[in-house]
Amino acid sequence: MPKIKIIFFADVVGKPGRFVLSQLCKSLKEKYAADYVIANIENAAGGFGITPEMSKKIFSYGVNCQTSGNHIWDRIDILKYLDEQPKLLRPANYPSGVPGVGYLIDDINGTKVAILNLMGRLFIKEIDCPFRVAERELRKIREVTETIIVDFHAEATSEKQALAHFLDGQVSAVIGTHTHVQTADETISERGTAYISDVGMTGPHDSIIGMDKTASTERFLTGMPKRFTCAAGGLKISGVVVTIDTDDGGADHIERFKIDYSGTVPEEADIKGT
Repeated sequence: MPKIKIIFFADVVGKPGRFVLSQLCKSLKEKYAADYVIANIENAAGGFGITPEMSKKIFSYGVNCQTSGNHIWDRIDILKYLDEQPKLLRPANYPSGVPGVGYLIDDINGTKVAILNLMGRLFIKEIDCPFRVAERELRKIREVTETIIVDFHAEATSEKQALAHFLDGQVSAVIGTHTHVQTADETISERGTAYISDVGMTGPHDSIIGMDKTASTERFLTGMPKRFTCAAGGLKISGVVVTIDTDDGGADHIERFKIDYSGTVPEEADIKGT
């Protein structure tokens, strides 16, 4: 298998995101002839965190690896599950001693592929340096495989671009998550690293980054805290497909997508709420 295709689904938000992923994951895997599926799921539970039950269902949709970010700890019952399920990642640059793991080395028909989850520090949380942690973890990972996908969950585009420059030629792809707004800057460097600043969002796009527009707007108008709930309209699934030469780990192609869900939502699959 000299070349493989990885499909990466953008941040799955709430019940609407889980629904559209359940409906389109397998068909898009077939459409793009993808060999492996990754999804960022840290907002899957009502926009804040994920539960073990939700994670198990998302695996059943055809997702092979789940990544996360700053909301991974929002549901307390996920802590034990993180230690039990190595295919659900938390950012590798959290301090030592926290539950779970920050990277996965998986097998695709005899080909090893690694997924490394990192989180930025600008405007999010002051945790360990993602650059130095990436350097440390890649020394171990590259002993096994050069086919490496990095989910960099970060707010600032500058920090994402800087990490891509820092890891250029050392990883197959640096894929930005967190902002829920897809960027149009997908590219492949001369050294073979694919990059996009943000893959966007899977869920309700008739919203403010997945949340109800009224409460979000009132927060900006008043400066007062508001209870956020997931929106339900404008279902879309977003992401990228990356083609990688497994002989050297270099990316040959990156393609972004944002697809409307055109089907009906059955009454029993009510997408409102968590």
